Amino acid sequence: MARSIVVIDHQMSWHQAFKVEKAQLLTALGECVVSLEHIGSTSVPGLAAKPIIDMLLEVDSLAALDAQAEQLRAFGYVARGENGISGRRYFCKSEESKSDKDKSDEGKRDEYKAGPQRTHHLHAFQSGSQQLFAHRAFRDYLIAHPDLVNQYGQLKRQAASECDHDSWCYMALKEDFMRQNQVLAMKWYAQT
Repeated sequence: MARSIVVIDHQMSWHQAFKVEKAQLLTALGECVVSLEHIGSTSVPGLAAKPIIDMLLEVDSLAALDAQAEQLRAFGYVARGENGISGRRYFCKSEESKSDKDKSDEGKRDEYKAGPQRTHHLHAFQSGSQQLFAHRAFRDYLIAHPDLVNQYGQLKRQAASECDHDSWCYMALKEDFMRQNQVLAMKWYAQT
């Protein structure tokens, strides 16, 4: 079963869902955590989004985080390595992952190429990573610019309707907006 790409109106419940997940993750990961923040479209008030909670995890050591892989797996997170971004550790969680903990890692990797709808994405970087700055800048820039929130929301809805549930197509349709505004966001964030 392929994952569907659906963009819905902003839900206030997303902020509470993040708080609940944050509490569990902080308990599971312990001392290696520097900070854990809500990022992505679900963190921006009024922004239409896919109902997936994106989180930014800052750690003091990626090796220490890697050593916590079993704790994350116990909470339903599937490790995806760097997943295209150097220096990142990326984990995803779906509703079904909670009941599939006893499957082997290899089987889970195959299963999660398609199938279960994801509920959470965890993007982890070591302190000092430029990616931490970039993610925070984009989130805060959108929050500070409601006109862009509306524009981006409309673009996301259009991309979702045109992509036929193809995630690569969905991302490509948003790429120009994201690239242009990421540059502006980083300049803006550096001045705030």
